[in-house]
Amino acid sequence: MLPREILVRPGFVLPVADLRWRYSRSSGPGGQSVNTSDSRVELSYDVAGSPALSAALRDRAVARLGDRLHDGVLTIVASEHRSQLRNREAALDRLVEALRAATARPARARRPTAPTRGSVERRLSAKKQRSATKRTRRAAPPDD
Repeated sequence: MLPREILVRPGFVLPVADLRWRYSRSSGPGGQSVNTSDSRVELSYDVAGSPALSAALRDRAVARLGDRLHDGVLTIVASEHRSQLRNREAALDRLVEALRAATARPARARRPTAPTRGSVERRLSAKKQRSATKRTRRAAPPDD
C-alpha cells in the first residue's frame, strides 16, 4: 500500500491524500484480460492549489510545468504495464520525478571570465604553427 506522505525534496512532502487516481481500460498487451480490467492509470495532482507547496516552490513548479498543467493540475498517465499496481507505481514515480525537477533550484548563472594570458598565447602559437605548415605545402611560384 502507499505511504501517507512521500518526500519529494527537503521542504516538500507530498501528501498522498492530495492525489487523485482514475482507472480505465488500457490498450495494448494483456491477452483476454485487457478487455475486462482497468489497468490504465491517470494520476492527478493540483500543483497550483496544493497547501503542501510553499509559495516559492509553487510559483517555480507552475512556471516550469506550465505547458503540462491544465487549470493548475498535473496529470500523469501510465499504461505500459499489464497490471494496475505496476502502472500505479510507474505513474507515482513519474509524478515525483516531475515535481522534483520542477521544484529544483535554478542553476547558478555562469560568471563570464576572460581567457587567461597563457591560453591566448597557446592559441596564437598554434595558429602560427598551422599557418607555417600550410605555407610549406604551397607550390613555389614559377621562376621566369
